[in-house]
Amino acid sequence: MGNRTKDRSLSRKAVLLLTCGLLTGVVVSAASFPAVALGGLVAKAGSEGFAALPSTIEQQSAPQVTRVFASDGKTQIAVLYDEFRSDVPNSQISKNMQDAIVAAEDHKFYEHNGVDFKGIARAVVNNHQGGSQQGASTLTMQYVRMAQAYGAKTPQEAIDATKDSPERKVSEIKYALQVEKDLDKKEILTRYLNLAPFGNGAYGIYAGSQVYFKKKPKDLTIAESALLAGMVKAPTAFDPTTKTGYPQALDRRNYIIDNMVALKQITKEQGDAAKKVKLARTTNRPGNGCTSVANNSWGFFCDYVYRWWMQQKAFGNNAYERERQLKTGGYTIVTSMDVKAQNAARKEITKKIKDKDKNAVLIAGIEPGTGQVKALAANRKFKLDDGKNPKSSNPQTRKYGARATYPNTTNPIITGGGDINGYQAGSVFKMFTMVAALENGLELSHNITSGSTYHSNYPIAAGAPAACPGTTDYCPSNASPNEKGTFNMWTGFGKSVNTYFVPLQEQIGAEKVVDVAKRFGMTFRSQAEHDLVATPEAAHNFGAFTLGVTTSTPLDIANAYATLAGDGMFCAPTPIKQITAANGSKVKAGQPLCKRVTDKDVARKALDAARCPVGDHAQLGNCAGSTEPNAYGTIKHPIFGKTGTTDADKTASLVVGSRNMVVAGYMVNPDWANHTDHMPHGIVNPVVYRTLADYMKGQDKEEFPKPGE
Repeated sequence: MGNRTKDRSLSRKAVLLLTCGLLTGVVVSAASFPAVALGGLVAKAGSEGFAALPSTIEQQSAPQVTRVFASDGKTQIAVLYDEFRSDVPNSQISKNMQDAIVAAEDHKFYEHNGVDFKGIARAVVNNHQGGSQQGASTLTMQYVRMAQAYGAKTPQEAIDATKDSPERKVSEIKYALQVEKDLDKKEILTRYLNLAPFGNGAYGIYAGSQVYFKKKPKDLTIAESALLAGMVKAPTAFDPTTKTGYPQALDRRNYIIDNMVALKQITKEQGDAAKKVKLARTTNRPGNGCTSVANNSWGFFCDYVYRWWMQQKAFGNNAYERERQLKTGGYTIVTSMDVKAQNAARKEITKKIKDKDKNAVLIAGIEPGTGQVKALAANRKFKLDDGKNPKSSNPQTRKYGARATYPNTTNPIITGGGDINGYQAGSVFKMFTMVAALENGLELSHNITSGSTYHSNYPIAAGAPAACPGTTDYCPSNASPNEKGTFNMWTGFGKSVNTYFVPLQEQIGAEKVVDVAKRFGMTFRSQAEHDLVATPEAAHNFGAFTLGVTTSTPLDIANAYATLAGDGMFCAPTPIKQITAANGSKVKAGQPLCKRVTDKDVARKALDAARCPVGDHAQLGNCAGSTEPNAYGTIKHPIFGKTGTTDADKTASLVVGSRNMVVAGYMVNPDWANHTDHMPHGIVNPVVYRTLADYMKGQDKEEFPKPGE
């Protein structure tokens, strides 16, 4: 008896609450919870006051797709996202879609002020009497719920925003009433459709139309719109791509089409035609991240963008914050990747070496004066090793089952990072010695008479291959015993004479050469190498430094030589041309960051000597020979550069530059530094100079400026 009395009392309170709400326009919804809960609501409303509840939603953008483009701003490289979503304005959403969602969720959307009073009353009575559970949430109330969930700052706030509780319903109604005051119906509908989930990883109408129909929202038909509108209620249950979801999706689509006819949004004939359209059972979900780049030779550049972003404090205080910004911020990233240069590099690589070759040709191209990276390519596909890669050629790692980096890898083999410290590049490092000599008052005409071997004062371990017999003195040799005589910087650099550059380094101090290398961007990634050059005292005895025995990457060397073409201005490498935030504002990060690292005339003098190795003609002196004469003959523009070879030909390298771009290429074994193969310049050199030649076609010939100009 007591319980029945209590039930009648709660029912009376529920009716009283609804009656008062309908009369005053202040409604507390009991649409989806029993009358037992309403007693608590009445007490809450009486003690705190409905008017005292907050009514303004803290608007926060839902996660948006970030798009990455080439330097033309049109060629898409990749998309990155946590949720595949991209907001669109109302003008880009078809009327069919707008009508369909109203027909599916809220027939009186254009009539109410955010809350369907009669619907609430009907739902309360029905639910209290034990009928099938009914809801009375309008599109506006549903929008409020989604907006609150996306605005949540903690997991608990997200749960509170969506849980079925009296408190949540009360606040939802208050918010909905305020939203209707602040926004017109068109804006509410647009925001709703941009937040709504459509299943299969599609969030928002742009993603939904792409995933299911591979088209823009403005082009959705009646049948397509009705299907998408039907999925919002339960994306998994009404998923047309599943066996159980297909018939339910079909029935709900047709039900919504009938509603559209009843609401006079479409004619009966249009409705009948729409219901005859067959449902698609497949989706077109786009790839996510750099391993999903359609042109997998571009994946290395995409990965470089990602790694660059993750180092930028502008996007967060830690890795988690930066990655979240990248994958949810809706940025438009126009990179510095030049499609012409990138494709040229990959084309020339493919001509000379197969992707399945254990040895790799690595190419990097960069623009002098800006540091903008133009191309990153290799005879590798940027893909996860799916188990098809062979075992590593390195016996030390092979015995543990390690796989090689060919033909697929996601390692940053071109730019370095992670476990990739770089590769010995050989004589390309002689440029640093030449710059240091010029900075210390020597001229390009500085002569040194040397034999095929030079007995230096640098220390080396007894018994080392480069030790003078019976001593601990470093005695480097030239590539050929016949290479001896008197050389200056033009001829010594042009013919890459070791016995000219080691004594030249000895005259000025190896520590000064190391200092130039650091200023020109060389980073010593391994601890052992870092210790060798950590202090001037440590670097002073590094006799072999000028011969390129420390590790570097093609990008390192391309940018170091670009510093010469930039008149001594070092620009930090950047893969960015422009970043635009979702709100249209420009982000400053990634813009050229340049500083002077050597005198302009020093750079111009060093560049003049650097024209000799690649077959061009010096303006200030005579070359008398080169190590890669075909470069100038192929490119047919003023160029400069240098070849490099390490002991036993374990690495072959070439760097060639014009005023427009500098390209560096290495041929290496990325998996095993101490391999036994001989790397031929006949493979890597043509790739480098032909890449630059392809890029320079059609461009005006620009002469390098002389010192003093």
